[in-house]
Amino acid sequence: MKQLTIKKGEILQRSGDTNSKVYYVISGLLRSYTIDDKGKEHIFMFAPENWIVADSLPKEEPCDLYIDAIEDSIIHVLPKDLKREQQNAEAFIKRLAVLQKRVVMLMSASAIERYEHFEKTYPNIVQRVTQKMIASYLGITPQALSNIKRERFK
Repeated sequence: MKQLTIKKGEILQRSGDTNSKVYYVISGLLRSYTIDDKGKEHIFMFAPENWIVADSLPKEEPCDLYIDAIEDSIIHVLPKDLKREQQNAEAFIKRLAVLQKRVVMLMSASAIERYEHFEKTYPNIVQRVTQKMIASYLGITPQALSNIKRERFK
């Protein structure tokens, strides 16, 4: 297991990279995201302290996601290893549960419900990321996010 200190904005993985890694966050904050044909970022997930982030494709396939640091971070870098993932079932199951809930919410929940779920899932990062990033994660515009927050505080 290799420990790295990375700076805010540093890219750990780009879409198309092969043999991607698993990143365990000791301190700081990472995100995974994709960029569409128009250059717009779509955040897949955030990884605060004690979370893991990785592209879920097999290590021999080109990955879909970019992974970068939102804050200066200290991370453990691990090779993809299905046996290890199975042994660390608790973290793996937590990650799968969060992603499953997110997909279901994107399909069926209102924007305000998605925002409330974001606050519950990531209670310690709401003040650490930009409104643009939160809107990207929720699949809404920053203006729609402003409207949601304004309505909640009335």
